[in-house]
Parts: sequence; structure tokens; C-alpha cells
Amino acid sequence: MRDWALASLAGLGSAALLGGALFFQYVVGLAPCELCILQRWPHLVAFIIGLIVWFVPSVWLMGLGALSAATAGGLGVYHTGVERGWWEGPTHCSGGGDIGALTPQQLLDQVMAAPVVRCTDVAWEMLGLSMASWNAIFSFALVGVWLIAMRRSA
Repeated sequence: MRDWALASLAGLGSAALLGGALFFQYVVGLAPCELCILQRWPHLVAFIIGLIVWFVPSVWLMGLGALSAATAGGLGVYHTGVERGWWEGPTHCSGGGDIGALTPQQLLDQVMAAPVVRCTDVAWEMLGLSMASWNAIFSFALVGVWLIAMRRSA
């Protein structure tokens, strides 16, 4: 397989992961948390880069595609750690923070403005791994595909 085709395939892999997330959201009905949504953006970027590489093969673009997939993977690892309690996540979606200093009205305002889904909640898992974990695994696999494409083009 040619290097540009392999890179475009990696971009399509990111599109598939993005499509899977949208499927779980809109068909299965699992509302995403803020970290779930954040993981989608690098996949969108990698998909667009994969489309561009199809028409304009460039090792630099392939490197950006690998970086985008790696960013999605890193966010997946971070989110997995938040879900598993390995480290603290953002307080606005993980339920942390000091509420003792808030007035009742401030507390009510924060509750009403809070996201519906907490970043610490695992909405779906398979084989003991959450969607964030699977996203990290597949994203890092896509990094490998991007890097192979880069090596073949050099």
C-alpha cells in the first residue's frame, strides 16, 4: 500500500472512532461528558489531514496526523485515569471543589449550570475497559499507522 493511501487509511480510522462515539451518543443514547467530547476533536483533525494527504502527500502532514492521533490517545489515557480514580479530573465535571464557601444561591447556580454527565462515570465498558480506554488503544494504533506511512514516504 502506498504511503499516502496508508496515511489516508489512518485518517479514516479516526473518522471511524469519531463515528463510533457519535453512534453511542445518538443511537445508543449515552450522553458524553466534557472529556469525551474533548477526545473527539483530535480525531476530526486527523481525519481532515488524512483527506488532505490523499491529494497532497506530505511527510509533514503525516506527522501532524500522527500527532493528532497521539493527542486523542493521550486524552483517552487521561480520561481513563479520571474514571479509575488514579488522578483528579477537572473539578467542573468530576464533582470536586470546595462547596462550603458558597452561598445557597451560588451553589444552586453551579448545580443548574453543571454538565449532566460526570467525567468520573463510566457509561459503557467492554472487557473491563471503558470507551476512553478503547479510544486510547485504537488511537495509539493509528499513531503507528501514521508513523509507518511517514517511514514509507521518506
